[in-house]
Amino acid sequence: MKSSSLPTLSLAAAVALAVALATRGASAFSPSSPAMATTAATTTLKTQPATTGPWGVVGATASTALFAESSATAKNEMNLDDDFDDVNLVRLMGLKRLKKIARRHKRELNARIRNFEVVQDSEGDWVEATPEQTSEMKSAAGVAVPAPAEDSGSDDPIKIIIAGAPASGKGTQCEVIKEKYGVVHLSTGDMLREAVAQGTEVGLAAKDYMDAGKLVPDEVIIGVVKDRLDQPDCQSSGWLLDGFPRTPGQAEALASAGVTADCFVFLNVPDSVLVERVCGRRTDPVTGKIYHMTFSPPPENDEEVLARLEQRSDDTEEKVVVRLEQFHANVEAVKGSYKDIALEVDGNRKPEEVTASIMEGIDAKIAA
Repeated sequence: MKSSSLPTLSLAAAVALAVALATRGASAFSPSSPAMATTAATTTLKTQPATTGPWGVVGATASTALFAESSATAKNEMNLDDDFDDVNLVRLMGLKRLKKIARRHKRELNARIRNFEVVQDSEGDWVEATPEQTSEMKSAAGVAVPAPAEDSGSDDPIKIIIAGAPASGKGTQCEVIKEKYGVVHLSTGDMLREAVAQGTEVGLAAKDYMDAGKLVPDEVIIGVVKDRLDQPDCQSSGWLLDGFPRTPGQAEALASAGVTADCFVFLNVPDSVLVERVCGRRTDPVTGKIYHMTFSPPPENDEEVLARLEQRSDDTEEKVVVRLEQFHANVEAVKGSYKDIALEVDGNRKPEEVTASIMEGIDAKIAA
């Protein structure tokens, strides 16, 4: 009895066809081509019904063995592998796109390394760290493992605002605060991009202004911030607003929207130090790592990194002075909105000393 099933391609044969199309074009699919010949052979073997020969019935076992042998032969003849190492990815995707993917992957990997989420195996590859390995690495680095605050008489998650001039060290301290208290770290830039990507009502409103090259008005930004703070992760874990509000109008709008904080951290750094910090900053566009030519210089012997370092267009003395003037025009009024929960810290010290003062101050606010 003849088989009624239709001929089907195996996964290996299908991959062979796809790779042949991508690397050799339509000519690879002519009836006389090796790819088509080997594919036809494997298809014939796979769909051939059982037959009777001098040694009895040639059944499924024999057909499977012949098919496996033919598939292996076809794979060897076409010099393919399961990882597609022979595919010309530059030709398929373009060099610019591949470089962009590589840079993004490098930034993501570096972030996971800094957060102790990955470890290197015996072959030098980065793999997911176990919870035990993460705890051990944090302990060895002197990073506190996030833990619930001691009984403060309230189950509400902690809510923190951190403020300071450009280059005052907010980014460094935010990482430590996030690690210790387990809060969600939020910046207005990230929140705006997320709202636009999700297509929320306030996100679409912000997109209209951004597409037109206009500043997003306060009422729209407040809507974006309020929506984000209402998300389950912020409600359950608490939040850390990084550099917002920037103006007294924004502070008043936040209060009107019912957004209150437990602690307002202000990093105080002299302007002369801020100018030096800003003008010395350099960014590695491949890894995303930020260096400072004086305080945290790049490796001296790595010529490749040194050659590709970039300085932001607004990291010049003339432009940073303008940014500082704008900052000082608003900061006192913003601080006045949070005077009852304010924590002013001298930011012109070693990062670990600044961290110690911040932790002590926040813990005191929680316990109050």
